Amino acid sequence: MTARDDDRTSGGESAGTGASETVPARLASKHPVEPSDSERTTAPVERVSDDVDGASTGRHTPAVSVDGLSKRFGDGPAAITAVDDVTFDIDSGSIVGLLGPNGAGKTTLIKSILGMVLPDEGTVRIRGIDVYDRPREAYALVDAMLEGARNDYWRLTVRENLRYFTTISGVDPDSVRGRHDRLLAQLGLTEKADVPVRDLSRGMKQKVSLATVLAGGAEVIFLDEPTLGLDVESSRTLQRELRRLVEEEGLTVVLSSHDMDVVETVCDRVLIVSNGRIIADDTVDALIRGADRHRLRISSPDLTEAIVSELRNRFGVLDVEALDAGARIDVTTDSDGLYELLARLRAADVTLERVQTVEPDLEDVFVELTSAEGDER
Repeated sequence: MTARDDDRTSGGESAGTGASETVPARLASKHPVEPSDSERTTAPVERVSDDVDGASTGRHTPAVSVDGLSKRFGDGPAAITAVDDVTFDIDSGSIVGLLGPNGAGKTTLIKSILGMVLPDEGTVRIRGIDVYDRPREAYALVDAMLEGARNDYWRLTVRENLRYFTTISGVDPDSVRGRHDRLLAQLGLTEKADVPVRDLSRGMKQKVSLATVLAGGAEVIFLDEPTLGLDVESSRTLQRELRRLVEEEGLTVVLSSHDMDVVETVCDRVLIVSNGRIIADDTVDALIRGADRHRLRISSPDLTEAIVSELRNRFGVLDVEALDAGARIDVTTDSDGLYELLARLRAADVTLERVQTVEPDLEDVFVELTSAEGDER
């Protein structure tokens, strides 16, 4: 990780609070001011040794370890706790999804881990290295792509961006030329390799940002909305490439996205954040199996607007579709509510033409958990 002095302070995104921020040097370069010609080659930094804290003793060292992290903005009664005593570990060679509704605190959490926001309490370690005590060593292992940020130098070509960010990662770009060619091909950028990034479409710029993050061989990468602006095929290509890098090269990925299909497809594990706290932490399969609500799809010629309106007042009616006669509704409820639902339909003389059980997906679980958390608050 290398630094330009002007990137050492306030180089990252604003947290929306006016709080001052410090940005790790390598990550600061991902929010760039256009470089002069002299800045286009930067001396590589020595990579941190594999013998990090705890490694030589044989103890398991997580790729990312967060312990008791808290961050508040403001003072007194108006203070907002954006991150509330968050603790978790992430193993090397895994893809972990970080989910949360808007305002849940996940962006502040990510920025606190990356050193872009200084937390009030807690510690963060990258492969056993404390990021606040030894930031240069820790962040030499990390790269990130943040939503809404200028992640690349727009005056440089696509290939020059890959070489530039690989160099400041401490890697000789010539030694990973094959990786760069593969990334360009798989992300559909080969024909644009020698085109300045500023001349590309928004979707192409997103692809370049992804390529530069993956180009240098960082061991831990953070991706915030990585599929935003990508077409379906490009999104699938990204998912395949992430899985390949994780399985073949031991890459560790923390992925934040509102695209539940992407998270469900590629992630080994999911952390769900609400009100600044981790409210769920498990595999996708375990979260879905643990859902305690039933989703039923009910079709009946007797489902009138009045009956559907009554059901809305008591149950979670997710969808209503008018039929030639009657309607089809999707209803979600817990076990106790299921019996009440059937009793109300019987009392209203509703003939059940068809009843289907719809298996929950990650989106259903996410809505259930975050809605319940909101009700408790």
